[in-house]
Amino acid sequence: MRGFYIGRFQPFHDGHLHMVEEIAEEVDELVLGIGSAGDSHSTRNPFTAGERVMMVTKAVEDLDLTTYVVPIEDLERNSVWVSHVQSMSPAFQVAYSNNPLVIRLFEEAGVEVRQSPMFRRDVLEGTELRERMIHDRDWQTLVPDAVVEVIEETDGVDRIRRIAETDSNGSSL
Repeated sequence: MRGFYIGRFQPFHDGHLHMVEEIAEEVDELVLGIGSAGDSHSTRNPFTAGERVMMVTKAVEDLDLTTYVVPIEDLERNSVWVSHVQSMSPAFQVAYSNNPLVIRLFEEAGVEVRQSPMFRRDVLEGTELRERMIHDRDWQTLVPDAVVEVIEETDGVDRIRRIAETDSNGSSL
C-alpha cells in the first residue's frame, strides 16, 4: 500500500521524521508532498521547493521505505485541491495529516485519512524553528543531521535572518 503525507517542511524537522517513521509501519511506499512548493524567500517559507526536496530526501534515505518526494504548488480553490494533489503524485490509497482542512478535503474526496499524535509539538514546529534560526538559538538539535547539512549548504540561516530584517509588511512566521 502507498501512503501520502504532505507538509510545507519549512524546515523538515524531527517531528516530521517521527511521523514518517510511524507511517512506515503501515505502508510499503510513501509519497511525501512538498506543500506550498511555489513559495520561498519569506519568513514563513524561507526554503525553495528544491531545497526542501533535498532535506526530505536526505533525511529519509536510511529508512526501510520506498519514498517519492513530489512538489505540490498551492491552489486558491480548496474544492479541487485533492484532484490537483492526485494529478501531481503517484497514486496512493491513504493520506496522513493532522491538519483539519487537509483531512476534510481528503475525506470529501473519498480518500481514507489517518492521523498521528504530534511528537514534541512544543518545540517541533516550523515557526519555533525559524524563530530560533533568526535569533541564533539552537535549532540544529531539532532537525535530522541531513537537514542541518542542507540548510548550511544553502546558507539558509543567513537567508531567513536577512529576510526577517527586511520583511516590512509585518507578516508573521
